[in-house]
Amino acid sequence: MGEEAEGSVRVSDSNGGDHTQSRQLDIYPLSCYYFGSKEAIPFKDETLDDRVQRLNSNYAAYGLRTCVEAVMLVELFKHPHILLLQVRNCIFKLPGGRLRPGELEIDGLKRKLSRKLCVNADGDGIAWEVGECLDVWWRPDFETSPCRDLPSTVRSPKERTKLFLVKLPESRKFIVPKNLKLLAIPLCQINKNRETYGPIISGVPEMLSKFTINIIEA
Repeated sequence: MGEEAEGSVRVSDSNGGDHTQSRQLDIYPLSCYYFGSKEAIPFKDETLDDRVQRLNSNYAAYGLRTCVEAVMLVELFKHPHILLLQVRNCIFKLPGGRLRPGELEIDGLKRKLSRKLCVNADGDGIAWEVGECLDVWWRPDFETSPCRDLPSTVRSPKERTKLFLVKLPESRKFIVPKNLKLLAIPLCQINKNRETYGPIISGVPEMLSKFTINIIEA
């Protein structure tokens, strides 16, 4: 591949491979965005056992739990950073959540992003640009960690999570509930760091390996 444009960053895969057919992904500095807060959203205060019991009850009633999550990048200190929500100072999540029964994936992701990152449900009048699906993760049951490759012995998984690339505009307001924090974390920090960020988030740099990340100067 020819010489890359100034300000671009190559995200390599876990094997250090170079992708000759990579696509360009433009990202903007963190300083282009405004961050504010709004009223807290209710959380279900429960133990892990209570959560598993609740999810199993929902599965019995509605079937496969389907979730959608957003991968959104910004630039800080000349490096790509991913936007993550922090819950209770110890849990990191990609913005998104569970779909309603019969809800379309893109519609559901836009609804979740507006609910958690905007003043109101209409997304402040700025549309979310949801791009391609980056990866799919599965849970054979609610007691185990998610996995990319569903074992052939599992005929009825309990949960499916799809990750979508969401391209941010040059500017946007992020209004976050008071009981959540929206943080920009460097991709190099989360890469393979399963202990802190879990299997899905720590795998995002590999998912982005087909892109050349181009930093747009403010």
